Amino acid sequence: MTEKSSLLAEFEGVVSGHRDGHGFVVRDDGQPDIYLPSNEMRAVLHKDRVKARIVRLDRKGRPEGRVTEIIERSNAPIIGRLLQESGVWLVAPEDKRYGQDVLIPKGATGAAKPGQVVVVELTEPPALYGQPVGRVKEVLGEIDDPGMEIEIAVRKYGVPHEFSEAAMAQARALPDHVRPTDARHRVDLRDVALVTIDGEDARDFDDAVYCEPAKVGKGKGWRLLVAIADVSHYVQTGSPIDVDAYDRATSVYFPRRVIPMLPEKLSNGLCSLNPDVDRLCMVCDMLIDGSGALHAYQFFPAVMHSHARFTYTEVAAILQNTRGPEAQQRKALVPSLLNLHDVYRALLSARNGRGAVDLETVETQIVCDESGRIEKIVARTRNDAHRLIEEAMLAANVCAADFIAQSKHPGLFRVHEGPTPEKQEVLRNYLKSMGVGTTISEEPHPREFQQIAALTKDRPDAQQIHTMLLRSMQQAIYTPINSGHFGLAFEAYTHFTSPIRRYPDLLVHRVIKSILHRQKYQLPALPTPGEAHAKLSKRLASRAKPPTQPVRKPSADTLAWQAAGLHCSANERRADEASRDVEAWLKCKYMREHLGEVFSGVVSAVTSFGIFVTLDAMYVEGLVHITELGGEYFRFDEARQELRGERTGIRYALGSRVQVQVSRVDLDGRRIDFRLVTGDDVVSRALKDKSGASDREAAPVRKGARGSGRNREPAANSAGELKQAVRKAAGKKAGARQVTPKVRRGRRT
Repeated sequence: MTEKSSLLAEFEGVVSGHRDGHGFVVRDDGQPDIYLPSNEMRAVLHKDRVKARIVRLDRKGRPEGRVTEIIERSNAPIIGRLLQESGVWLVAPEDKRYGQDVLIPKGATGAAKPGQVVVVELTEPPALYGQPVGRVKEVLGEIDDPGMEIEIAVRKYGVPHEFSEAAMAQARALPDHVRPTDARHRVDLRDVALVTIDGEDARDFDDAVYCEPAKVGKGKGWRLLVAIADVSHYVQTGSPIDVDAYDRATSVYFPRRVIPMLPEKLSNGLCSLNPDVDRLCMVCDMLIDGSGALHAYQFFPAVMHSHARFTYTEVAAILQNTRGPEAQQRKALVPSLLNLHDVYRALLSARNGRGAVDLETVETQIVCDESGRIEKIVARTRNDAHRLIEEAMLAANVCAADFIAQSKHPGLFRVHEGPTPEKQEVLRNYLKSMGVGTTISEEPHPREFQQIAALTKDRPDAQQIHTMLLRSMQQAIYTPINSGHFGLAFEAYTHFTSPIRRYPDLLVHRVIKSILHRQKYQLPALPTPGEAHAKLSKRLASRAKPPTQPVRKPSADTLAWQAAGLHCSANERRADEASRDVEAWLKCKYMREHLGEVFSGVVSAVTSFGIFVTLDAMYVEGLVHITELGGEYFRFDEARQELRGERTGIRYALGSRVQVQVSRVDLDGRRIDFRLVTGDDVVSRALKDKSGASDREAAPVRKGARGSGRNREPAANSAGELKQAVRKAAGKKAGARQVTPKVRRGRRT
C-alpha cells in the first residue's frame, strides 16, 4: 500500500487510552498503532471500538490519526471514587486510561457517599463538548478498606467473582463425602501410601504421589503413581457449575485471597485430596527406568486415601536428614519419599539430556498482616521437594498428551513455540554485542538456549544474559494443534494435574475418560467469546506465518476446540494481569512508607525513556527516568539493551548495579519513581533534605507535566526541593554546570 492510499484508508481497532490524555487505536490487522491526540479522545473512551483514518505521519514515519466512526461502545464498568465538586457529583476513574471524569446526576448516586469507591454504568457516552454521564451501580466501600485493591481489580479486569445461584444450588446438593456407589468400577488404592506435598498456605490439593522401586525391562527403575483429583466425576459437561467454571477458566490468586474456579465445597472439600479421607481420583501409573526414560504408562479411575499432607519445607528437611525430628514423626512414609527423590534425580538427568531450558528466576511472595498491609516481600526459595513434585507432574502431563495424541482424539495441548524470527535476530545481535562465544541457529533447539545459560552462568552479567534468553521466548497457549513445547523440549505436552484450578485440565480428564470408554468427548456449545479471547486471537493471527500451500478448512470440531483453547489462554492472561495489578498496588502502598530512603538495586529493564531498577532488599521495581541519569544525551542501544551517555560514555545496562532514592509513588498509576544517587555527599544531603520534601513528592503530578505529547513513557517527577538538592549537590561535586538534558522519547511497543 502506498503512503497516499494508506492516508485515505480506514482501519478498525480498539482505543487504548493513555493517562496523559492522548490515546492509540490498536489496529485489528496487527499493524503499528495509530496515535490519537487528546482532542480526538474527547468523544471516545478506553476500550471503544472505532474506525480511524491516518491523517499524517511524523518525521519518523509513525502514523497519527482521526476517529471517523465509533463502531461499538465498551460496556465495561468504570471503577472510581465518587467526588462532589461545587455541588456537582462525579466519579474519577481509578484506571487513568479513561481520561475523563464521569458526571453523576443527583438521583443516580444511590447509597454512595463522597470519597467511596464505586462501580459506574454509563448512561450517556462522551461527546466532543460533553463529558460521559453515568449512574452508580455498586458501592465497594472506602479506599483504605482491607482488600479494596482486590475488589477493584476483579471488576477492572472483568474477573467473574460470584457463582450463579444455579451453580451454588448444585454444589449444595452434592454429597459431603465419597459414597460407596461413587467408588464402583474404580481401582481401590486406599492401601497405597499416596501423600500430598504442597506449600504451607495451600488449601486445595490437586495431586498426590507415591513411588516404589520396580524392575523396568532388564534393569532397575521405579513405579511412579500420580493421582489427580477427579473433578470430572462431579462436574458434568454443561451443568451450572461447569458453565461457571468455563467462564472463569482458572482460579485467580491474590495475596490473602483466592477467587476459585469451582465452588468451595468442591475446591476445598469433595475434590481436594485432603489427608485421612477417601477421595476419587484419576491416576497416571508410570514405569520409569534408571536413566529417567518413560518405559510405560496407563490411566485409570481410582479411589484413594491420602496418608499425609506434607509441606515442601518438611519434605526437604526429611530428605536432608533422614534421622531428624521431621523424619522421626513420619517414619513409615520416609522410604516412599526417598524413592520419590531417587526417581526425581533420574527424571532430572533425562531433562538435562533432552536439553530443556531451565533458567532459575527469582519469585517473590508478599506477606501481609491481618489488615492487608504488606509486612515484607520475600524471595520464594525452591528446594528439592519443589523440584521433585514438578518433575512428577511433568511426567504425568507428558503421558496425558501422548495418550491423547496416540488415540487421535481432539483435545487441548499446552504449546510453547520457539522464538519468532524477529526475536531470534534481536537475541543474536545481543549475544554478539555481549561477546558470548556462541549463538542460536536458524532453527534453534532448546538445548542451544540451555548451553548458552550454562556457558555464561559464572559471568558477572549472567543474570542479564539469562533475562534476555527468557524474553526471547513466546508465551505458551492452549490449542488442539500440537506443535510441541519448546522450553521443556517435549514433542507433546498438556495440562492434566490441576483440574481444581484450571479448566483445560478438566477437559483433558474428560477426554482421557472418553478414550478409556472408547467414546468421543463432545464439547458443549460455547458462550460468545469475550474481549480477552478476541485480543489473543488477533495477536496470534498477526504473528502466524502465511501458508505455503492451500490449507484445508478446519472442521467444526477443530474450530470448537480452538475456541476453547483461545478462551482458556486469554483468561489465563486476564488472571495474571489482575494479580499483577493487585501486587503493584500493594507494593506502591508499601513504598509510600519509604519515600526519600536510599536503596541498592539492579537494572532489570532498559528502555528509550529510562531504566527500571529492582531493589535488592524489597524486590520492588521502579523507574529512573532518563532525565534523572545526568545532564547529557543518552542513546538507547537495543542490541546491547543499554543506555549510553554520548559525552561521558557511562552505560546503564541490564544487570548494572545502582543506588537509587525513592522519589515518588503514584498509587493510581501503580508506578514508583526513583532517582539515581551517586556519591556519599549526595546521599547525605538528600537524606538531610528529605523530611521537608517527602510530602510534596508524594502528591500526584499534574497531567501534562511531562509526556503530554505522543510518547508512552511514564510522567517524570515534579520539581520538588529534594530533586533540586540532589542535583545541586551532584553539580558541586562534579564541578560541572547543569545542562537541561535532551530526552530520547519513547513510543509504545
